[in-house]
Amino acid sequence: MSDAKAVIPIDHLANLARLTFEPAAGAEARLDLEKIITMIDAMQTVDTREVAPLSHPLDSSQRLRKDIANEHDQREKFQTNAPSTSDGYYLVPRVID
Repeated sequence: MSDAKAVIPIDHLANLARLTFEPAAGAEARLDLEKIITMIDAMQTVDTREVAPLSHPLDSSQRLRKDIANEHDQREKFQTNAPSTSDGYYLVPRVID
């Protein structure tokens, strides 16, 4: 953004986002957007060429459980309560033509 403040067309942005603002709320939203744009402009000035990209903001590892199957196949048991099945699949009424 240049030194001259750009006018944020809040009515146009609200229309694109399908939002409706009361006049006072629209002015407040405009001020909030201007603050956000100012913060982004300040962040853009930081030299990050020597900073390695992060895959996660925290430098830690997760303790994950082992991926071991501990349940046995109970398809037939569960499908006995189903109104209609075929070849191991649940049959449901067609809902889309």
